[in-house]
Amino acid sequence: MFKPLLFIFLVISGGCMAQSGKFTHADTLRGSITPQREWWDLTYYHLHVRPNAQDSTLSGSTQVNYKVLKAGQSMQIDLQEPLKIDKVIQDGKELTFKRDGNAFFIDLVKKQEAGKLESVEVFYSGKPRLAKRPPWDGGVQWIPDGKGNTIISTSCQGLGSSVWWPCKDHMYDEPDSMQISITVPKNMMDVSNGNLRSVTENNDNTHTFNWFVKNPINNYGVNMNVADYVSWKETFKGEKGDLALSYYVLPQNLEKAKEQFKQAPQMLKAFEHWFGPYPFYEDGYKLVEVPYLGMEHQSSVTYGNGYKMGYLGRDLSKTGWGLKWDFIIIHESGHEWFANNITYKDVADMWVHESFTNYSENLYVEYYFGKEAGSDYVLGTKALIANDIPIVGIHGVNQEGSRDMYYKGGNMLHTIRQIVNDDEKWRQILRGLNKTFYHKTVDGSEIENYVSEHAGRNIFKVFDQYLRDVRIPVLEYSFGNKGLQYRWNNVVTGFDMPVKVKIGSGKEDFIYPTTEWQTMKAKNEKTLIVNRNFFVESKETKQASL
Repeated sequence: MFKPLLFIFLVISGGCMAQSGKFTHADTLRGSITPQREWWDLTYYHLHVRPNAQDSTLSGSTQVNYKVLKAGQSMQIDLQEPLKIDKVIQDGKELTFKRDGNAFFIDLVKKQEAGKLESVEVFYSGKPRLAKRPPWDGGVQWIPDGKGNTIISTSCQGLGSSVWWPCKDHMYDEPDSMQISITVPKNMMDVSNGNLRSVTENNDNTHTFNWFVKNPINNYGVNMNVADYVSWKETFKGEKGDLALSYYVLPQNLEKAKEQFKQAPQMLKAFEHWFGPYPFYEDGYKLVEVPYLGMEHQSSVTYGNGYKMGYLGRDLSKTGWGLKWDFIIIHESGHEWFANNITYKDVADMWVHESFTNYSENLYVEYYFGKEAGSDYVLGTKALIANDIPIVGIHGVNQEGSRDMYYKGGNMLHTIRQIVNDDEKWRQILRGLNKTFYHKTVDGSEIENYVSEHAGRNIFKVFDQYLRDVRIPVLEYSFGNKGLQYRWNNVVTGFDMPVKVKIGSGKEDFIYPTTEWQTMKAKNEKTLIVNRNFFVESKETKQASL
């Protein structure tokens, strides 16, 4: 998901408070792997939902299949107020439970034995939270379509999928597969994740759309989109064969959507080059029109960019390159690799989703318009970096870090590419990430370790600098009688990132600064220019003591 600058400024104060360590009991229940979560492994969901547009309510159930990892008789299921759990059934018997805010603790009667496969069904109802500013402040939307119908959409990144259905609402555990059954009036349809298995006709002037997801899916990636859609399909010839592409839009937008959505196969071609095969061939790829900007719902990417190029018609980089493509199609689809394929375990590591997907934008530009154009684009976004708080948040309390995970994160990855100094090697690192962590949830440190291991040199301090510090590295240098002196300043302890520079009229090459002054011969030279692709600053200073 993309968060623009207006939202950045609205959340800075809250983010700073969270960074200070002021967390609540509710934060811990939501953000940690509690004892009531850790003893069982989620394997499958079957979600049934009947939205009622007349009173903006939901009713339904979630079948939760799981494997017992160790003994445990209390299970945590999450469902956010004002929704409520009505009953819980296991093996035909109704169970007792108690509520603690947005967490429900279910008392299991049957002895839970390690290695066994079990299931509970959780029934729920009520008025879900209305989305205030979707997708950033999400929930459920109920929007009149002007024809007597109601468009219904869900968006819940950060907020959590428990805002509209009961689930194990923590990112570390994904179901291996999922069925989504949504019941809507007969003149409407639902589009959710995966493939449509069937449509069941009911006796009350409704029908139920049964979607099946064959791959693991993160909870916020599950979505419900109800409207009077029209659709069309095509096939993309990709690295793993034929990939089914499906598009769902409002009837009045069909012709312009057919033109704008031609960018979807172009996106797939570029991203398969950089990141490897699309991760969900079995579930297909969909673009679905919604009444908000858009989101990276797995295999059901939602779209609301007004059929404009750029971000709602604007170029965020102010270079011109951002108006060559539709921001939402490219950015939100990039999340299929970084967010839906590789998923963070803890929202504190949200940079794994957003930094790489921000970076995917300039890779898309590079693929179609050349390497310098891609560099222009990512460097153009540097003006949007706030350097307010660290990109990495605090683990275990549902706390994400700075919005700089987008633009600063993208420029960090662009800088690391320069350190690797081998474009094909860098491409194989990106592809290797998606292969090594295919359909997995990860800690941010696992991604750092992989990149550092394959980069050809230790770059842990580079990650520390850009992810956990707010300072921009400064290359200090001085020309004197004994040549050129240089060092890093404004950096974390031990920072030793190599950087490409051009000294005088010489050829551009790497130097290897540390936090200690170093000296090199530079006879009669008086200028030093840092390669623009490194996210650093430079400063000429007085000659240091030798």
